[in-house]
Amino acid sequence: MRTRRIALAVVTLFVAGSVCFAADDAFMGTWKLNEAKSKIPVGGDKIVTAVWVAAGDSVKVTTDGVDASGQPTHGEWAGKFNGKEYPLTGYSDVDMRSYTRVNDHRLRISETKGGKVVVSATISVSADGKTRTVVVTRTDANGNKVTTTRVYDKQ
Repeated sequence: MRTRRIALAVVTLFVAGSVCFAADDAFMGTWKLNEAKSKIPVGGDKIVTAVWVAAGDSVKVTTDGVDASGQPTHGEWAGKFNGKEYPLTGYSDVDMRSYTRVNDHRLRISETKGGKVVVSATISVSADGKTRTVVVTRTDANGNKVTTTRVYDKQ
C-alpha cells in the first residue's frame, strides 16, 4: 500500500512538472504580428495571430491570418517538438508539419505536402520572451524561393 502511494506521488509530480515546464516554455502564449517590423513580400500570406498552448505532453498551435488574396485562414497543429511530422489542418498547400527544438529559444520547422518539403522555417524567441521572429523559406508557384521574416509581439 505504501509503495503504491509513493508511486502515485512520483507520477503526479512528474506530470505536474511536465505541465509546468510546458507552461513556462518561451514559445507558449499568444503572439500577434508586428507588420512594421516584418518583411513580407507584397501579396504574401500573413499569419496575424498564433496561439501556442500546452496540451498534456504535446503542444497545440492555432493560427489565424489572411492568404495572398485577402481571404481569412485558420490552421491547427498538435504534436511534439521531436522532429516527427504531425498533421496540419487548414492549409491546402501543406498537410504535415514538424518542429525540432534547437534550444530553449529556437525551433526549426519543416512543412510537407504529399511527403515533399515545401516550407522550411526557424522560430527564434528573444531572451526576454517578448518577441518572436519567424523566418520562412518556401517555393512559390513559379518555382522561385521566397523568404519572409515575420516578427511577433507576445500578448
